[in-house]
Amino acid sequence: LLRLIAAPNIASKEWVYRQYDHMVRTNTAVLPGADAAVVRIKETRRALAMTLDGNGRYCAVNPREGARLIVAEAARNVVCVGARPIAITNCLNFASPEKPEVMWAFSEVVDGMAEACNAFGTPVVSGNVSFYNETEGRGILPTPVIGMVGLIEDVRRIVQPGFKSQGDIIALLGETLDDLSVSEYAATIEGSTVAEMIERGGLPALDLDRERAVQETCLRAVEEGLLTSAHDCSDGGLAVALAEACFSSLNRAAVGASIELEQAELSTPAQLFAETPSRIIISFNESALARLQELAARLGSPLTVLGRTGGAALVIRTGGAEVVNLNLSEVEAAWRTSLGAKLRAEVVAAGAE
Repeated sequence: LLRLIAAPNIASKEWVYRQYDHMVRTNTAVLPGADAAVVRIKETRRALAMTLDGNGRYCAVNPREGARLIVAEAARNVVCVGARPIAITNCLNFASPEKPEVMWAFSEVVDGMAEACNAFGTPVVSGNVSFYNETEGRGILPTPVIGMVGLIEDVRRIVQPGFKSQGDIIALLGETLDDLSVSEYAATIEGSTVAEMIERGGLPALDLDRERAVQETCLRAVEEGLLTSAHDCSDGGLAVALAEACFSSLNRAAVGASIELEQAELSTPAQLFAETPSRIIISFNESALARLQELAARLGSPLTVLGRTGGAALVIRTGGAEVVNLNLSEVEAAWRTSLGAKLRAEVVAAGAE
């Protein structure tokens, strides 16, 4: 978990965004670093949520399905702060379109993006295409980046990713499947290359009906004031998302968690690190449990209680056996500092050449 949390695709991007003024005109209600940032609309209770998502690895394995997954994750991210997705923009980054395989991947990405946008009712209001991204004939992975905007009707109902209180119930909307083949775990821990991932396949399958059910359950719960936190579960899987939800923020101390996973049909790595889509980690007061179970059942979303918040560590058990027990200060330090350290080291190395 420590190695994954420090991987460049997962580690905090604070080193980058703190160099820019994200509080211009004092409208920012949720700062960068959450699933989506939120900007209030003055003289109203409304606000706009915004997020950016991309995954070149997914689209290298299956461009159409990868694009669908990216749009779904972007929608899920704005939902996690309490916004309803309303529109997207995009930046489609590819190598030379003169290569048939690149043009095919581009066409597949556009079709996959359209399918997902139709499902979520999110028109593409603008976009950009960037071709010929190559160095010495070697092209980048097909990398569509999706910018999603969502509308929050009442800014007072915003939720954020971090656990808020000791003793809250932690639950999962959605379910975990054996989706490790094209994951950050496969790349970082197993050392799988993109070429190996393409050869074996196994990209997570997106069920758009299930995705909509999970998102709608989360939105209704936010609107009813049932949740104290909500966090998208994606890169790095459940264990990474749980760790991120434990971390501190500007106005909140770190909050630990004790988790019990009971999916004996899955391996321990799959339970912890699979990247199955359509999952949101939520926390809430025990008094909200019955209403949440009712909402989830009515809307068709699986809901599984995972554990409770509390303490200064993240503890995860599978089948009764403890598989993770990490002090939050150690995990958070790795998450916050690793990207900046890596970039500084690359600058020093480049200067020495």
